[in-house]
Amino acid sequence: MLPILAFLLLVASCAGEENTTPRPKGYSRLEFPKRVNQRFQLDKCNYSFEQPNYVAVELDPYPNAEECWYNVQYLPFGATLHLSYKPIKNREELFLLLNDSREMVFKHVMRADQIVENYLNTPQFHGIFYELDGSTATNAQFYVTDSTHHFLRGSLYFNSRTNQDSIAPVLAHLKKDVIHLINTLEWKN
Repeated sequence: MLPILAFLLLVASCAGEENTTPRPKGYSRLEFPKRVNQRFQLDKCNYSFEQPNYVAVELDPYPNAEECWYNVQYLPFGATLHLSYKPIKNREELFLLLNDSREMVFKHVMRADQIVENYLNTPQFHGIFYELDGSTATNAQFYVTDSTHHFLRGSLYFNSRTNQDSIAPVLAHLKKDVIHLINTLEWKN
């Protein structure tokens, strides 16, 4: 009878305790700003595109940046889309630009879980939108060209080291913005 009484006392003493299992830190709930797109005209450059109202577009401050290289700053998300525009002079230059773009994507192959190539074809241009999954410095890159006069390359980077799990919703949101930029791209001849 004593063992039954001891067991009942033990069960009764544990019944009032709270669960003390440590919980992992959570991430803040993200409130995405409403997209209101507007056309961004580049005075001296041969391209324009639509951008959401929560971005800032500025000339690339890198000392070796060329005249029509811009950074699209996604201010609420701490991310930057680096845009590099090059006029195409001849077929050889186009092939060099295509090769450089591919090399810049596949430099990340050691850290990427996978690289998905999404082919882009419209009456104005063709290109590839690359999605890089895994612990890479960049998660999305693209190039578009009309094959005769214009070539635009873009690379999306977060401004600080990121945890893939924590940026997944933001990255999905930004990829939609980048795809919209590509789909609204217009060349000036």
